[in-house]
Amino acid sequence: MDPFSMLELLLSENQFELILPETGTSAPDTIRLVYLMNDAVESFLLFHNARLTGTYDPAYEGELDALLTQDENERYALIVHQGDSVVTLFFEDLTLENHYYDYSQLGHFWMKGYEYLRQLEYRIAILRDKLDYLGENSCNANERELASLAEFPPLNVCCYPAVPKKYRVIRENPWHLSEDASRVFQSIAVEASDPKLLHRLKDYEQHPTKRRARQIARLLHRNAHAKTVDLLTRKLQKASSAYPSRTFGKAQQTRHLALELFAKKRQKELEKRGIRSELLREEPFTTAQDSIEFKMHLMIWEKGILNRKARIETWEDQEHNLLQQILPVAVLCMQQLM
Repeated sequence: MDPFSMLELLLSENQFELILPETGTSAPDTIRLVYLMNDAVESFLLFHNARLTGTYDPAYEGELDALLTQDENERYALIVHQGDSVVTLFFEDLTLENHYYDYSQLGHFWMKGYEYLRQLEYRIAILRDKLDYLGENSCNANERELASLAEFPPLNVCCYPAVPKKYRVIRENPWHLSEDASRVFQSIAVEASDPKLLHRLKDYEQHPTKRRARQIARLLHRNAHAKTVDLLTRKLQKASSAYPSRTFGKAQQTRHLALELFAKKRQKELEKRGIRSELLREEPFTTAQDSIEFKMHLMIWEKGILNRKARIETWEDQEHNLLQQILPVAVLCMQQLM
C-alpha cells in the first residue's frame, strides 16, 4: 500500500496516535503517526512540513471521523474529530518510515503454562502483522515462509495465546488451517526427524478439526517432540537475526547490561548443575513511549516424565538494591565493548 492508503486504513480502525516534535514552536515540522509498533518493527507515517491546529487528545479512545482534503497548491489538510475535539493537520507530503529489529531474543510472560510455546506464538503473530501491514518487502524469505504459521491453530492464539484475552486481536476464522501453514510445519517435522508427529500432522491436514488441532497442540509440549519445537525456534532466530537490536543510549545501556550480568551469573550457576536455560529480554520501544520497562528473563527448562515445561526468573531495575553495586562493573564492560 502507498502511505495514503495506510493512513486511510489506520483511520478506519480508529487509530490516530501522533508523535509531536519537541521544538515547542508552531513552525512547520515533521509529525509522526504511529502505523505499526511491535517487537519486530517500529513503523510511522511522516507528515512533512506539517502544522497542527485545534485540540489533539492523545488519550482518546473511540470512533474517529476524518476527512482529507487537498487545495490548489497541493497542500493537504487532515481534519480528525475525536469525539467533541477537532484537530487539523496541514502538511505537504506523506511518507513511510520503518525501523526493523531482531525479535528472536525478546520474551513476554503475560500468560502462564508452556511459556516457550507462547513465545513462538507471539513471535509468529508479530511477524505476520509485519508482513500483512508492510508487505513482502518488509520480510526476508525465511520470515515470509514462517509467517504462514499464524494460520496453524495448534500453535496460534487458539491454543497458546501469549497475551491476556482483552488484548488479543483474533483473525477471522482462527481455527482455519492454511495449506502453507500445514506444509511449513510438516517440513519442520521432516527436518527434525519426527515421524510420529509428521503422521499426526498429515492426518490433521486431511481432517482439520478443532479436536485434532488441540491434540496436535498437546503433542507440542511432549518431550518426544521437543526437537521439532526447538528447530522452529532456531529457524525464527535465524530469520530475525538479520536485523539489529534496539539501542537506548549509553546510560540506559549500562543499566540494561547490569541486569543482564545478574541473569548471566544465574545462568552459569544453572549450567554447572546441568540445567539448560534461555536468556530473554523485555524492552520498550525506541521512539514512541509505552508501558514496557526493561527486564531480563531466564526461561529455565524443566523436563518432566512426559511433558517439557519451563519456569521463569525475572530481573528488574526496581527489584535490585544491589544494582548500584554492579553498575561499576557494567560500566567497565561497556567501555571495553566500545
